[in-house]
Amino acid sequence: MREARDPLHRMAYLLCGDRHRAEELTQHALERTYRAWSRAAQRDPLAYARRVLANLRIDTWRRTRREVLAGPDELSSAERAARPVARDGGAGTAAVDDRDAVVRALLALPVRQRRVVVLRHLLDLSENEVAAELGMPVGTVKSTASRGLARLRTLLGALDESAPTTSGRTAR
Repeated sequence: MREARDPLHRMAYLLCGDRHRAEELTQHALERTYRAWSRAAQRDPLAYARRVLANLRIDTWRRTRREVLAGPDELSSAERAARPVARDGGAGTAAVDDRDAVVRALLALPVRQRRVVVLRHLLDLSENEVAAELGMPVGTVKSTASRGLARLRTLLGALDESAPTTSGRTAR
């Protein structure tokens, strides 16, 4: 299960958007998978752990009932210093900003759409695998993924339109 840690952590981060919370979710998912190893080992242990992780995330969401995202302006100086920067000193910050925008857009999706989009398109599972993991029909996976991707395009398109151009004006 060591090799499962990174994919689980990536999934957790994409579901919650917070590195520390993602680490916590990953640890809890691995712990629960270990405790239920006799059941998990009968099938695909990684799929079992992903399902546990998704369920833990839903439980967390239900408890808090709302997501609070801190924008770059709201980060402390220590948190800003910890953000990854390109080796050349800054050209990669656009990539970091793009990644942050995608994570923010994912967090704006309803939980069900987010889970389907993350599993299907970011973890590259087949529609059948996503359906099996989430306990829903394949047709529901397809329609949910389609609606989720359309919503992401809308959200990310709005970000592109509000981004300043090189002339200092916003794109239209």
